[in-house]
Amino acid sequence: MQTGTVRLRPPRNALDRRAITWWRAQGALVFGPAALVLAVLGLLIPPAAFWLLAPAAVIALLGVAWCAFLPRWWFGLHRWEVTGTAVYVRSGFLWQEWRVAPLSRVQTVDTLRGPLQQRFGLATVTVTTASARGAVKLRGLDARIAADIAEQLTERTDTLLSGVRVAEPPARGEAPDNTATPGDAT
Repeated sequence: MQTGTVRLRPPRNALDRRAITWWRAQGALVFGPAALVLAVLGLLIPPAAFWLLAPAAVIALLGVAWCAFLPRWWFGLHRWEVTGTAVYVRSGFLWQEWRVAPLSRVQTVDTLRGPLQQRFGLATVTVTTASARGAVKLRGLDARIAADIAEQLTERTDTLLSGVRVAEPPARGEAPDNTATPGDAT
């Protein structure tokens, strides 16, 4: 476990290689049905064949290009890392985003496994923080690694918060206690 200051730096870990196939399946599910529906309609409606088959061919070509090239490119760009002080994520392709979520700001840790992710043995870990930018997502992780990360983050944030005193709400009609004691979180 690393300790020290939190700083922006490239995360060390690549996604699971199965993420490439997962992204390809997502692309096929987006482009495939649209191309198929247009092609079937083009074959069933001869007067509109050109106006339906041409877009079907374009969509099919775009889908093939999308599935062939983009997932490998994305795999090379996406990175993640969890240290003793923060969660680091780098994602995006045209607009790359690097996010650092200090563990002291973590509010919840969730794991998501959609139908395609389950099929490929993958999961997404969502780390919700007290940030206006929203949650940090670690997508395309092996399901077991994702479960381990969620457990580790929960334990680490619980350890960080165990030293924080939570003030009791004031009784009805009493003024709140605004005094701070050593060790209180700010």
